[in-house]
Amino acid sequence: VDTVPVAYVLVPPAATAKSLGAEFARYLGIPVTTRMTTAQITTAVCHTYTAAGVKLVLLDEIHRLNPRTTSGAEAADWLKDITERVGATFVYAGIDVTGTALFSGVRGAQLAGRASLIDCGVLPARHAGSEPFRDLIAAMENALDLHAHRPGSLPRLAPYLHERTAGRIGSLARLIRQAAIEALLNGTEKITRTSLDSIAADHLAEEHYRPRTPTRRRTNTGHPPGRGPRPA
Repeated sequence: VDTVPVAYVLVPPAATAKSLGAEFARYLGIPVTTRMTTAQITTAVCHTYTAAGVKLVLLDEIHRLNPRTTSGAEAADWLKDITERVGATFVYAGIDVTGTALFSGVRGAQLAGRASLIDCGVLPARHAGSEPFRDLIAAMENALDLHAHRPGSLPRLAPYLHERTAGRIGSLARLIRQAAIEALLNGTEKITRTSLDSIAADHLAEEHYRPRTPTRRRTNTGHPPGRGPRPA
């Protein structure tokens, strides 16, 4: 088994212990059949994750887990067991987790007692002397495969892109991806400020973004009302 230090798993809608286990298995290509029991899937997952050297498990869409339901309670119990049997750090990511049923009830309290809550806001343009948003743009630019694109041109647009996306990573990724697709389709093979302006971002970003237009100075070349030019 190849070494896989990080695993990324999505919590399925209306997750059960078996469907959640199947998602863990799917990430590492562990074959799962409908006839397999939850215990069999769990054994296969624990063995393969340990053999692959998984040290970090990112569990996304955790807000889909509802310990108040019978199936959700079973899934929460399964997750608790898997965290004890796999020697990895588990990171749960979700939306408004404190406002959902995730941490409610006895099983929810067990989950809450095993995790520290980190509130993730938008990515700031500057933080403690660094520029994390610009660094993220540079990393995304390095992943582009556009032959005519000038390296470093996107990081220079960091202030514009931060205003355009409100610092949201998802909005930034979608904007750059769509601009790259357009650059391939129209043959320019590069992303510029002009091409980015022509791309419609997601609704949330567009609601936030309000282009700044310079205010024109008014020049009064006429005469005050009721008064004409002074005769020479």
